[in-house]
Amino acid sequence: MSTRLSIIATRTGDDGSTGLGDGTRVQKDSARVQAMGDVDELNSCLGLLLADTLPADIHAAIAPTQHVLFDLGSELAVPGYFLMKAEQVVFLDEQITTFNARLEPLKEFILPGGTHAASLAHVARSVCRRAERSVVALHHETPMGPLPQQYLNRLSDLLFILARCLNKAASHPDSLWRRD
Repeated sequence: MSTRLSIIATRTGDDGSTGLGDGTRVQKDSARVQAMGDVDELNSCLGLLLADTLPADIHAAIAPTQHVLFDLGSELAVPGYFLMKAEQVVFLDEQITTFNARLEPLKEFILPGGTHAASLAHVARSVCRRAERSVVALHHETPMGPLPQQYLNRLSDLLFILARCLNKAASHPDSLWRRD
């Protein structure tokens, strides 16, 4: 592999713009850059979650998503470029089915929290929802394929389920919302 990022501080963004993968420059507050940043933040949240001690099956369910989020970042950074695959969404659907089958059905809303790992999964879930909203907003400006939105929607569902599974694995009950 050749050196691709030999100079990190280029100063070319000092004017409030940034370069996309196709060489065009856009303002850093554009919908595209917002979506790129939210996906990057989500990937960082997943890295933090993966740094925790997790059950092996949960780690295996989450670890591939970091690579897929890089694929998504590539799609966002290069207008008109499509890298995501339907199989990536199918993988999340399979994980959702597998892990959700281990849980009791919810009869009440739950509060984010519980164990450290479950709390990190809830943070990642909320950041994932923001990334999804950013990608939807970008899609309104520049139509994209359906896979980025589908992937983020499924990933947030999976993260919610995994948060519950992490609490269950630690024998920590979910915190139920009290209506009073």
